[in-house]
Amino acid sequence: MYEWRKMTPEQRKEALALRKARRQPWHSPPHWDVAGEHKYIISAACFEHAPIIGFSPERMAGCEGALLEVCAERCLETFAWCVLPNHYHLLVRTDRVKTLRRSLGQFHGRSSRAWNQEEGRTGRQVWFNCFERAMKSEGHFYASLNYVHHNPVKDGYVGKWTDWPFSSAREFVERVGREEAARLWKEFPILDYGKGWDDFDWKGKDDGKGKDDGKGKDNGKGKDDGKGKDDRKGKDDGKGKDNCDEKKNAG
Repeated sequence: MYEWRKMTPEQRKEALALRKARRQPWHSPPHWDVAGEHKYIISAACFEHAPIIGFSPERMAGCEGALLEVCAERCLETFAWCVLPNHYHLLVRTDRVKTLRRSLGQFHGRSSRAWNQEEGRTGRQVWFNCFERAMKSEGHFYASLNYVHHNPVKDGYVGKWTDWPFSSAREFVERVGREEAARLWKEFPILDYGKGWDDFDWKGKDDGKGKDDGKGKDNGKGKDDGKGKDDRKGKDDGKGKDNCDEKKNAG
């Protein structure tokens, strides 16, 4: 498993070089109340939270790059992102959320097949859960932005945001400045943000919070069938809970 904490300075430098090759600037703060456009935090995790993305720095960088390519094609703006060894978060603005989910599902199918072939694990289920939550206010947006950037610190991978190479935190701090980043952190604290859904056990069971009963949101069969496509039957439930369609695989 790829672990930033255990890497030597030389290995970290190499990982940062991979990350830098795919750098994209953080966009300006969003405009609100635009008809037909909405901001979402989109999260997806590996099955049972296994560190499949974190197999290597190259896979981490490749996953990040592929996600940003999807966002560039399907989103109006990409405000923040973070890729970790077993899940990722995106904060975006789009007027085509269903198309975005479909493209993410296609990426899940392609990556499942490629990563399983790389590891000789044909048939392994790679992805399980993917859902989006619409931003309800400016405060919700900035708390989400802070949450995305703080995730590697929260999970113990690094001591500060800008040390994690596979997120937009470095670009964000460079763009707005440390003082403004610190002000936003204090003004829009994450508190218990993500509790009960980011800590979900990813096994199709309810976490006791009534968020997702694991019945009908995701059939738990989203694994690589070895035939170049994903057999997952998940569809949009209209509730923004778990609806990244992985039926198609462009790979």
